Amino acid sequence: FCRVDPYGFERPEDFDYASYEAFFSRYLVVLTRRAIKWSKLLKGNNSIQKSLKVKRYIRKGIPNEHRALIWMIVSGAQTNMEQNPGYYHRLLEGEKNDKLLEAIKTDMNRTFPDNVKFRKTADPCLQHALYNVLVAYGHHNKAVGYCQGMNFIAGYLILITKNEEESFWLLDALIGRILPDYYSPAMLGLKTDQEVLGELVKMKVPAVAELMERHGVMWTLVVSRWFICLFIDILPVETVLRIWDCLFYEGSKIIFRVALTLIKQHQAFLLEATNFPDICEKFKQITKGTFVTECHSFMQKIFTDPGSLSMATINKLRETCREKLLSQG
Repeated sequence: FCRVDPYGFERPEDFDYASYEAFFSRYLVVLTRRAIKWSKLLKGNNSIQKSLKVKRYIRKGIPNEHRALIWMIVSGAQTNMEQNPGYYHRLLEGEKNDKLLEAIKTDMNRTFPDNVKFRKTADPCLQHALYNVLVAYGHHNKAVGYCQGMNFIAGYLILITKNEEESFWLLDALIGRILPDYYSPAMLGLKTDQEVLGELVKMKVPAVAELMERHGVMWTLVVSRWFICLFIDILPVETVLRIWDCLFYEGSKIIFRVALTLIKQHQAFLLEATNFPDICEKFKQITKGTFVTECHSFMQKIFTDPGSLSMATINKLRETCREKLLSQG
């Protein structure tokens, strides 16, 4: 058995190789079929137009060999990079903020200690690329600078694109456009979206919302890492990448779809909880097991299980939740 997965992550001691093999042999058939369809769609061109067909293809998964390219195109990162030639390198060559560098350095060894490609002994060691991307981004977006959680996101982008500059522009697409205000010092967007999830659960899985209220468990305690790390280190790698495929194309509502699906699917299990620590423990449990490993069926579920979820609904909830947070000071 391979102790390290294709992305460089070491598998845990209790990794279930048998059920993973069973899943992957089925999934490989899907991947092969998708790869042929994508190659036909791209026809050797490095461009696609947004369309219902492309959206459908993305929901069914982007093959790894096309993933970086498609992310770049659909997120707008490609356009930004082409319109700003040399900008990334100028950021790295310019004056630096020492406090920012210090904060980034501190997190280097904490980023994916279980990934062999980020070890000092690796050749090339991806820590160098990660450091550069975060330093450039901190100087590009001074309002955000550097915030914990960004290291994991940038790290994943580097693993997929194998390119610093592309990772920088994708990070910019995520933080600057796709995720509203998650990483600013006050993290208002992040706090708002956790409250929005709470409201959505009230609407769609009321029994769980009632359980949380009864035991005084705040949503931020059980889901903040889902939002901050975009499910990195919470769900299996393949599943996270499939979520990101949709996130780059459809925007932040995908995070709510994933969260609601996890909660709805495990409603009975969550409702067995009888106290505060028990609820927190059960929320950790629902992100493990075959339901989340089987990324293909999981992704189908996120578009059916939560029912309709429009951006208009989310934006309306965001407004009321943000106002409530601001009034609480």
